[in-house]
Amino acid sequence: MAERREELLRAAIGQIEERGVAAVRIADVAAALGVSNALVLYHFSTKERLVAAAFTYAAEGDLAHLRKLLGRRTTALRRLRAAVRWYAPTGQAKGWRLWIEGWAVALREPALREVSRDLDRQWKAAITEVIAEGVTAGEFVCPDPAGTALRLTALLDGLAVQLTSYPGAVARSRAQEWVDDALARELGLERQALTDRER
Repeated sequence: MAERREELLRAAIGQIEERGVAAVRIADVAAALGVSNALVLYHFSTKERLVAAAFTYAAEGDLAHLRKLLGRRTTALRRLRAAVRWYAPTGQAKGWRLWIEGWAVALREPALREVSRDLDRQWKAAITEVIAEGVTAGEFVCPDPAGTALRLTALLDGLAVQLTSYPGAVARSRAQEWVDDALARELGLERQALTDRER
């Protein structure tokens, strides 16, 4: 039962990324798995509940991966850099189309707004914590870890919109340089020192 629900959620995420929330239908999710509409409705009862559950599932997956990266036994700088590189739109994080779609829908849908806000809150809290650990360990200087976390995520989110919505507007390599520059600046490091200290 739980396995079938997960299959439906993964199919819903795929359909939302491909079609957008407004255009996706219960029938699209069912067809993607070769099951009946009734089965999807049995698990979620409405399209709105299916969409909210799909975004929650995606958010939980992203947060689990973030915690895994930040939970490694290495320096705070390495953990922070790994998290930022994964989250950056130039990295391996999948689903930027999903989250951009989610942000748009969240403007009008309270359930999705809460999922999006909670993900954002938890992401910033995790980044703030690892920055504070690095400051305490003397790895770098940062007088405002929470402010740094907000500025870094705002930069990453904005670049994701540019790279995802307007292909070719910004070269991926240039975007990665900006992310590295911002991270080094926020931590009081020279950019070269940022990579040297990771070795």
